Amino acid sequence: MSLRLHAPVVLPCDPSCTVLRDAVVDVVDGRVAHVGPAADAPAFDGEVRELTGILLPGLVNAHAHSPMVVLRGLGGDLPLLRWLREAMWPAEARMVPADIGAGMLLGAVEMLRNGVTTSAEMYFHGPELADAVLRAGSRVVFGAAIMDLPGMPWRPMTEEITRWIDADGLRFGPHERVELSYGPHSAYLLSPEALAEIAGAARDRGALVQLHVAESPEEDEQQRAEHGSVPKLLERAGVLGGRVLSAHSVHLSPEDIDVYARHRVGVAHCPGSNTKLASGIAPLRAYLDAGVPIGLGTDGPASNDDLDLFEEARLAALLARVSTMDATAVRAADALLLATRGGAAALGRDDLGALEPGRWGDVVHVGVDDPAFATGLDAPDDQLLANLVWATGTRRVTDVWVAGEHVVADGETTRVDRREAQAGVAAVARRLR
Repeated sequence: MSLRLHAPVVLPCDPSCTVLRDAVVDVVDGRVAHVGPAADAPAFDGEVRELTGILLPGLVNAHAHSPMVVLRGLGGDLPLLRWLREAMWPAEARMVPADIGAGMLLGAVEMLRNGVTTSAEMYFHGPELADAVLRAGSRVVFGAAIMDLPGMPWRPMTEEITRWIDADGLRFGPHERVELSYGPHSAYLLSPEALAEIAGAARDRGALVQLHVAESPEEDEQQRAEHGSVPKLLERAGVLGGRVLSAHSVHLSPEDIDVYARHRVGVAHCPGSNTKLASGIAPLRAYLDAGVPIGLGTDGPASNDDLDLFEEARLAALLARVSTMDATAVRAADALLLATRGGAAALGRDDLGALEPGRWGDVVHVGVDDPAFATGLDAPDDQLLANLVWATGTRRVTDVWVAGEHVVADGETTRVDRREAQAGVAAVARRLR
């Protein structure tokens, strides 16, 4: 498959957040082959699409529990720990594998329509979840949820994902749409010894470890009392050093941030969920200044309650500005990079999150027939980025390609009937009430 996308504006999401005018993106065999001004483009033998808006890389959702769309709105006015114990965990205990598939299918559809082409999911029943992603045509980094609770011993859960990785490899599916990883839930649900063993299995296989850290002040009081902080616990236990993604990471000290910077721990910043559950405001500017790889996550659609990464980018920038009382703390360009290149870096992936030769051809088209762009696409670069990030968001995502395949056209997914997916979730939700 060879595809050339030609648009008035292309945002490759390189480290400088360059704005290319009258440019093309070439995708050959699923990967980006060329990006640059149309006047300098090489000869091309393939399909050419002429577009009227802005092209950018597919957004990367660095932390989600998307099958929880079946629980959306449940316990919506509870704080984190009560929300988990009283609303989420009892309902999830009644879910069967098919429910996870139905939830993930609609979650993938929702994300694709919002320009999100990759999500890092920590959940259960991986085969059903992965099948749903493949049906929708998006990408997933699946972290098999591992806990140590009555009736849910951690070691068999760890051995199950290890067997799967050893059988199928870390990445599989068309154009490597599925990546497998380990998802130890947290230091308050697993002992340091268990965390160390899980991390060792992941390092042996080059796999990512996804876990929750310091989401709320109350959740890991015992761990902080015994070890000083969760990052210090993880460092002493030997959890750090491989590919590690720390979700939320709201209540970290400067010393903790230094630990993350030393070990190149990725952070998934989830401002929407953190504010809805009153968990706090993560020190985004401090992470960026320390060079910690950081991206954005929606968290679950029962705690956010949407799967809109443009919204997370705006909220992350707004909270960073007001928490530092500095209107320059996070610019529009910074916010866009968090949602794209930053998310890929946090996951330890150099094949996503940017339109650069060799990376996967995951591309989003944002239409500009909208009041947000009334000032025109010939506006200065900073103004154009501001209009995209602050004023537009997902409402103008019209087309999405994953590995060059057109998976969203005119705002609707091409592989899945959205209304049928919604009906499937509605049936699950009625049974779980």
